[in-house]
Amino acid sequence: MIRDGPDCDWKDAIGRARSHAPFLAQALDRRADLAELLESGEGEAALTAAKASGEGIADTGVALRRERLGIALVLAIGDLAGAFPLARVMSELSSFADRALERAINAAIARRVPDAQPAGFIALALGKHGAGELNYSSDIDPILLYDPETLPRRPRDEPGEAAQRYAREIVRLLSDNTAEGYVFRVDLRLRPASEVSPLAISLGGATTHYESLAVTWERAAFIRARAAAGDIAAGRAFLETIRPFVWRRSLDFGAIEEIRSLSARVRARYSGRRSVGPGFNVKQGRGGIREIEFFAQTHQLIHGGRNPALRLRGTRAALDALAAHQIICDSDAQLMGEAYDRLRSAEHRLQMVEDRQTHELPSDAALDGVAQLDGLADGAALVSELTAICKPVSKLYGVLIDELDEGAGEAGAASEEPLAALAEELEETPPDALAERVMGWTDGRYRALKSPAALSAFDAIQPLLLEAFAASDDPEMALSRWETLLARMPTAINFFRLLEARPALFDLLMKCLAVAPPLVEEIARRPELLDILIDHSAFDLPSDVARIEREIRRNHAPDYERRLDRIRIITSEKRFALGVQLIEAAHDPLDIAAGLSRVAEAAIGVAVAEASAEFAVKHGRIPGADLLVLGLGRLGGGALTHASDLDLIFLHSDGDREDSDGERPLSQTLYFNRLAQRVSAALSVPTAEGALYEVDTRLRPQGAQGPLAVGLRAFEKYQKEGAWTWEHMALTRARILAGPPDARAQLDKTIEGILRSPRDPEALKVNALEMRGEMAQHKRPKGPLDAKLLRGGLVDLEFLVHTLQLSEGAALAPNLADAIAQLAGLGLVDKELGEAHDTLTRILVGTRLLAPELAEPSPAAADVLAQLAGQPDLPALLRVLEDARGCIADHWGRVFGQKLEGISDE
Repeated sequence: MIRDGPDCDWKDAIGRARSHAPFLAQALDRRADLAELLESGEGEAALTAAKASGEGIADTGVALRRERLGIALVLAIGDLAGAFPLARVMSELSSFADRALERAINAAIARRVPDAQPAGFIALALGKHGAGELNYSSDIDPILLYDPETLPRRPRDEPGEAAQRYAREIVRLLSDNTAEGYVFRVDLRLRPASEVSPLAISLGGATTHYESLAVTWERAAFIRARAAAGDIAAGRAFLETIRPFVWRRSLDFGAIEEIRSLSARVRARYSGRRSVGPGFNVKQGRGGIREIEFFAQTHQLIHGGRNPALRLRGTRAALDALAAHQIICDSDAQLMGEAYDRLRSAEHRLQMVEDRQTHELPSDAALDGVAQLDGLADGAALVSELTAICKPVSKLYGVLIDELDEGAGEAGAASEEPLAALAEELEETPPDALAERVMGWTDGRYRALKSPAALSAFDAIQPLLLEAFAASDDPEMALSRWETLLARMPTAINFFRLLEARPALFDLLMKCLAVAPPLVEEIARRPELLDILIDHSAFDLPSDVARIEREIRRNHAPDYERRLDRIRIITSEKRFALGVQLIEAAHDPLDIAAGLSRVAEAAIGVAVAEASAEFAVKHGRIPGADLLVLGLGRLGGGALTHASDLDLIFLHSDGDREDSDGERPLSQTLYFNRLAQRVSAALSVPTAEGALYEVDTRLRPQGAQGPLAVGLRAFEKYQKEGAWTWEHMALTRARILAGPPDARAQLDKTIEGILRSPRDPEALKVNALEMRGEMAQHKRPKGPLDAKLLRGGLVDLEFLVHTLQLSEGAALAPNLADAIAQLAGLGLVDKELGEAHDTLTRILVGTRLLAPELAEPSPAAADVLAQLAGQPDLPALLRVLEDARGCIADHWGRVFGQKLEGISDE
């Protein structure tokens, strides 16, 4: 109620408001009717008139904004006059927020479904709103829920779509800042999985989240939750459903540790001024409002599951109940309660000045104004009073954290030592900042670390994880990529348990994090990949293609999609293992490249067989005709990298009949084009197990304009009559990867005949120089380690070798190293050219995994890359790179009679 008497000085309050609060001064001018009532001391009448400000206005947004301005003005002046106690002010503001949400919900639904009741749409109030403790310029943090069965909607609207439309309209009605101002800033980030979820969540989805995926901070948030607007009955029923999540009757070590971490984080996350003065945050600072709130809520979380009398939303009420049940002493409850009231009043004064959601004490001149608005002499008086309040609060909160540390047991203490060791390795990162960063992993931002089970599994590995980071070759890089990994993993419980069961995997994980971004991406997609590394055979090179195919076909699945997934699973496991072998320098990168090629060839072979069998079920087969797959580029040459596309040409032998013999026959051309599409999709289209490769079919006859698959006769005719020189160069690295023996023999004969055809050597060189020049204009090197595109790099080497192969009709091995060796045997190149090829290929294979952007790698990655090239360090690696380029440039001059630009003469 409003207090009358000499202590209620309305005119003085109005004078202070006009002098020190521009927002209130403007509001007094805009609402002269309310100002007149307030000057007369008629506060109750003024509040009634303020609540009626929007009556008769059809536009909901305008009506609410006018009511909000009136209520904010009257409550502020009544507060300054000493007539409205803090509890009344907060309660009135919270009640208005309820009414505003209710009207906005009704308006949003009525706009789509006139005259409908807001059944099935719920606004839960959390935070200060839920507790009935809103401040002057507070956001509201509702959670919007809907019941798909009862939500009003048009017949053609899906419930989820309708709910999102209503949610967007509610936010617009309340948050848009118009000529009339705004009603409330609406923050929906407290909803489940806010980074990916819609604005309104179905009741079923929300229930599932809070029963299995929610984290401790969400438990704390729901201490103060209540159904505020919309379908109140449904909201209360929902809160009752999740009550066991909020109020746990028994707390294990993991739960205590979560509460301890949450409470410590309240303090650790504040980086502003610690002592009271300009810049001090009365909400987040030491001894501030948030520490008082969490002091109460922490005790409620621990004891409220067993004692329903502690399940109160208001901060003062909770403190009193905790004291009444002897969980905290009476003096502590009184100290915290009185401090809370005074700090909330100071917070209100700060926000009355400009109607801003601020909590920081301003600079000296402005601080005097805030103090005088409060009725004090100057800013120094306010600082002195707040200092006396915050110091004992800070001390009590610190005692609480210490007690929770003790309750967390030895595991909490054990984690401090590895954290300190990691801090020593990160010289540029302050220990406090590192501690906050590590605590941030479990604050709910990562989907993989939201469920209690995931948090428990993570707690078990955290000390070993921190030790592994400290021992890593590049701790900062490893930390950064670890956080990327957490952000991308949908779930991580099994991943954490795997690490706990097999600690030896920590070192390998750190190596991946420190030096190999593509491997981190693979782990994020399939964390179980680490498990294959326990078997020592994972560090063996892949066996022959036939054996890999048999491994893929093992445990033959009954349906086609699962058989395709089997291709993806085995292939990705082997590519991942080869990547780890590479960063461990377990094998020569040339052998890794050959292993990657065998794995791809096996995947192609199984994909062709599976797609052909599945396709034949409906469409039959064409007698005498089969699909052939021709690999070109690095695949044809048998030397892939982890980033290589598959350059494929699909061909088919010419059958004995025009149409297939199935129940849905297709013409020969259509049959093999569709089958080729199936094979390409089997290798490239993502499934639940991900994708395998990018498939590039642009080297087929007539390129992207031509059919995907062509017959052998048409292929031969095109190559002899219509192909460009560059297509014949590409054909020098062609290798048949799939197809029956007779058709393979026919195709081999065709390719050899094309490549051995007589040519004009000079015209060939002119064409090669034109093509390479045009390519150099459009594909420039990406960095100093681009062993492919730098002049004198592998592209120039390929043009050089292919020109000699075609002009001589010799050394037609698809593997570039073999072709160079044969050309050296013919005296056409020096054997050093083969060494240059091997050096550049080792660098290429290494950089595709260790430095995919081709800029200078991190120090840890540079060390591995140098080791792979047989060099002591990165400078030495760059020198041998230059030497190899020089060798290629020398041969370029001999063959083409032209100096290769971009190559030093030294």
